[in-house]
Amino acid sequence: MTYRVVQWGTGNVGRHALAGIIANPDLELAGVWVSGPAKSGVDAGTLAGLDHRVGVTATTDADALLAARPDCVVYCSRTDNRLMEAVGDLQRILSAGINVVACAPVFFQYPYGVLPDNLLKPVQEAAAQGNSSLWVNGIDPGFANDLLPLALAGTCLRIDQLRCMEIVDYASYDNREVMFDIMGFGKPLDDIPMLLQPGVLSLAWGGTVRQLAAGIGVTLDAVTETYERIPAAHDFDIATGHIAEGTAAALRFEVRGMVGDRPVTVLEHVTRLHPDLCPEWPQPAHHEGSYRVEITGEPSYAMDLVTSSRNGDHNHATLLATAMRIVNAVPAVVQAAPGILTALDLPLITNPAQR
Repeated sequence: MTYRVVQWGTGNVGRHALAGIIANPDLELAGVWVSGPAKSGVDAGTLAGLDHRVGVTATTDADALLAARPDCVVYCSRTDNRLMEAVGDLQRILSAGINVVACAPVFFQYPYGVLPDNLLKPVQEAAAQGNSSLWVNGIDPGFANDLLPLALAGTCLRIDQLRCMEIVDYASYDNREVMFDIMGFGKPLDDIPMLLQPGVLSLAWGGTVRQLAAGIGVTLDAVTETYERIPAAHDFDIATGHIAEGTAAALRFEVRGMVGDRPVTVLEHVTRLHPDLCPEWPQPAHHEGSYRVEITGEPSYAMDLVTSSRNGDHNHATLLATAMRIVNAVPAVVQAAPGILTALDLPLITNPAQR
C-alpha cells in the first residue's frame, strides 16, 4: 500500500524528511508546505538537496494541501518560538482527518501528566473529530530515550535507576535562535534564557521521564529539574556566531522522575561548545558526542550510541535520524487507532525501503 504524504516545513529536519519521503517507494509525496515566498514554487528535489527534480513544487497554500486529503503530514515546522501556533497547526491538520507524524512540539512525545488540559484536550478533540492520529518523536526526546532504554529494561530483573543522557558538542549546530536565544549560549550567566525558565525543562523533557516510568511500571511522585552553566575561558567561534570569554558556553541539566526522594528515571544533557570545557563532567564515547543509557539494577547496563554520517558531522547525523524516525513511522501511525500516540503504542518501526 502507498501512503500519500505532505511534507510540512523544509528546515534543518524537514529537508531530510523530504528526502526520506522521496526515497521511500511506499510513500507518495503529495505536497510540500513552506513558510515563505522564497521557497514557494521550488521543486521538492531541490529543497531536499537532491540532484534531480521530482515534479512536486512547494507552496504556502496550506488550505490546498489539506483539501487534497493526504494520508499523513510529516510536520517539521519550527516550534521553539511559536508553540501555540504549532499546536494550532496540529489541531487544524488532525481535525481535517489527516494523520500527523512530527518532530515537535516535543511535549506531545508523552504529554500525560505534563501538559495542562487547555493544551492537551483541544488536540485530543481534534484527533477524535478527524478520526486521526498524532505521533511526535525523534532522537531526543525520541528513540535515544524511549526505544533504546526500554529495550534494555525488558531484560532486567530489577531497575533502581534508568538514566538517559545526551553528551554532545553543539558548536556545529546551525540554528542561531536555538543556540543563543533559547539555550542562552554566548549570553551573560545572569541572563536566564527561555530553556532555563522555571518549568520549561520539565515541559520539554518531563514526558520523557514519565514515559520511561510508565514503560517500567513505576508511578512517579514528582518531576524535578536542575541545571548548571559554565562560562567560556576564552573567546571562540561556533557555526552560528561568536562566544566571548565569560559568557555561557556549557550547560548541564537533569530532569528527574522521583519516587519519594529517589530519582528513578532521569534525563540528563551535557552540552559543550568547546572540547576543553568542564572535563569533570561526563565525557562522550566519541569526541563529538554520544547518547548514553545507564541502568542501575540487576543486571546493570551502560550503552553508548554514536551517530555519524558520510555527508556531515554528528549534528547532521542526528538531524537525519530525527527525520527518518518519523518518516518511517508513517505506515504504523496511519494504521493506528486515532488519538495521541506514544512510543509505547507503536510496534518496532523499520524502513520499508530497506527490506
